[in-house]
Amino acid sequence: MAGIQRPTSERLRRCALDLFAARGYDDVTVEEIARAAGVSHMTFFRHFPSKADVVLDDPYDPAMAAAVAAQPPGLPALVRVVRGLRVVWDQIEVPAGTDLRLRLALAGGHPALRAEALRSNDRTADAIADALERTGTGRLAARTAAAAVLAALTVALFEWAQDGPPADGPGATIRGALDVLDPEVRS
Repeated sequence: MAGIQRPTSERLRRCALDLFAARGYDDVTVEEIARAAGVSHMTFFRHFPSKADVVLDDPYDPAMAAAVAAQPPGLPALVRVVRGLRVVWDQIEVPAGTDLRLRLALAGGHPALRAEALRSNDRTADAIADALERTGTGRLAARTAAAAVLAALTVALFEWAQDGPPADGPGATIRGALDVLDPEVRS
């Protein structure tokens, strides 16, 4: 059976997104998601700390921090972050399907999820800023650059989700947002 072949976390996410799309985020319980996936609610919590994490889970933070840290320390902080994130987005496989769009639309359109997404962005910005600081960038410059680029990335992702994404995923929209902050592209 196809459901058995997929990892449990993927099956849980798929069931959750189907239920959210059909009934709305607030009207679906963890127990219902687990039941739809054929597992217990305790199994759900082994894969996701909360219902919100089904929507907001983001595995890219370590890659982003490492890519920023790998940029030449002599560059301005903003340039290092923009270029580091370009490297990440060019290397990772971002799904073009409707799951990502639905996750972003849910996060952008639900007040509690949007607030949690912003808290998650703060953690990502901290990881990026810490990487900059470890390589010699001052605290204020590091925190400002990380926050600015993460804000642009968030706007791009939410816009992509709301505007009906192109078939190839959010890459072009993300690159467009990074272009706004890149001094070489702007000049």
